[in-house]
Amino acid sequence: MTTFTTAESPFKRDSSPSNKCGVTLMNNQVGAVVAEVMGTKPDVTVTPLPSMIRLDAVGRMDFDYDELSEALGEEEGFFDAATFEENMSTHYGRMIHLDDRTIMFANPEDAAEYIGFDLTAN
Repeated sequence: MTTFTTAESPFKRDSSPSNKCGVTLMNNQVGAVVAEVMGTKPDVTVTPLPSMIRLDAVGRMDFDYDELSEALGEEEGFFDAATFEENMSTHYGRMIHLDDRTIMFANPEDAAEYIGFDLTAN
């Protein structure tokens, strides 16, 4: 009698931390420029898809508004949290909006100082 075994699925459940964060942007003029700028950053991977652009990062990813405004050919202050939100469809990781940037963190503990979370045990 022949015995068959099933190969282990590459999609099996894995709850270990990935140390990654990311966003999905619309594949439009703004999204394409943001992806181009972010693709120059260390540990950021850009994956263009037909209707969206995926940005994944290891650890942390900073979207500097003035840098993005300049890359878009606009005045300083053009790109802001509202523009970011308009062009983003989804994200994973902890997202913090500041006046001058949006920061994505892979690990919520890394964002503790920004959200006023005390990491010390009581």
